[in-house]
Amino acid sequence: MDLALKPEHKAFADEIRAFARANLSPATREKTLSGKHYDRDDHMVWQQALGKKGWLTYTWPKKFGGPGWDVTRRFLFENVLAEEGAPRILPFGPKMVGPVIYTFGNDEQKARFLPGIRESTVSWCQGYSEPGAGSDLANLRTKAERDGDHYVVNGQKTWTSYAHWGDWIFCLVRTNTEAKPQEGISFLLIDMKTPGVTVRPIIMLDGAHAVNDVFLDNVKVPVANLVGKENDGWTCAKFLLANERLGIAEVPSSKRGVSMLRSISDDPSMAEKIADVDLQVQALEMSELRALSAMALGGAPGPEVSTLKVRGSEIQQRIAELAMEAVGEYAAPYQPGMLFHDSNETPVGPDHAPPAAPRYFNMRKTSIYGGSTEIQKNIVSKMVLGL
Repeated sequence: MDLALKPEHKAFADEIRAFARANLSPATREKTLSGKHYDRDDHMVWQQALGKKGWLTYTWPKKFGGPGWDVTRRFLFENVLAEEGAPRILPFGPKMVGPVIYTFGNDEQKARFLPGIRESTVSWCQGYSEPGAGSDLANLRTKAERDGDHYVVNGQKTWTSYAHWGDWIFCLVRTNTEAKPQEGISFLLIDMKTPGVTVRPIIMLDGAHAVNDVFLDNVKVPVANLVGKENDGWTCAKFLLANERLGIAEVPSSKRGVSMLRSISDDPSMAEKIADVDLQVQALEMSELRALSAMALGGAPGPEVSTLKVRGSEIQQRIAELAMEAVGEYAAPYQPGMLFHDSNETPVGPDHAPPAAPRYFNMRKTSIYGGSTEIQKNIVSKMVLGL
């Protein structure tokens, strides 16, 4: 794997940087670098700019409207945007359901749904987790019963990120209650404006409204919105989760987190800890590049991406822990309100102190979502090590 940049790659990095500085609003950039919460426009305005450039779906092949970039360009794109303070691309459309649709969907579905994802004119959310069926996803109970040319869907999804912004939700639903758990699941696309869909906010410990409960009460969904075959949704689910876990590694944001730690602490005892986590980030980056290189040769994300998810989660949590340690006693005053751009609160201690505690508590979730660490270790044990 040759990591040396060629002149055309350096020119490409310069192009990305120039684009970010011309199109990313200073207010959004400031929120990123200070750790404050985004609002919907921060994401949508930025993603639509990327969409017009043809860069939003940067992981897609050309035949589906993506740029068809090689591993190096993908690497540069993610890292330069992180350095420039861009918010991460919300993955639900471009990195999750989009690839599912162009891989398993029919031509009509591709024509109907892919343009809105590429342009970020349609927002998506993910209906996977349920009360009692999160990491053990195969035990989901949301039911879809066929009624002519529609399914009637009843159930509840939880921890649904940005459902309050979503135009559509992609859902795993049970269409056969007699089959083995994984064999009776289907993959449905549901318009969030359909009667019977209710969204209830869940406010997190950092004060943000990012996740929700979604209730589905006799929701009528056209059979035309079934992706793939009925009762074969687990195939779509596994494909999507592999892509999601690759993204959860979050190497560029962790690199930015290491830079943040160095900017807020000059304590020699902290320098060793920061250097240690920096080395962990670099090792994770090499592993991610190996996975991307395998994909560039025609492969798909395999079970080995579970290791990236585990290590990525642990590193993000470690960076949050070190930020708490770096601000010391100033982390004790709990000020989640300071993470909002229009906050009128007065910070206790230096400006970088108030986000430390709320971010620490919020980052505890990283080892749960996208499949808990325990589930990922089981996958590695069975599918990679053959134990």
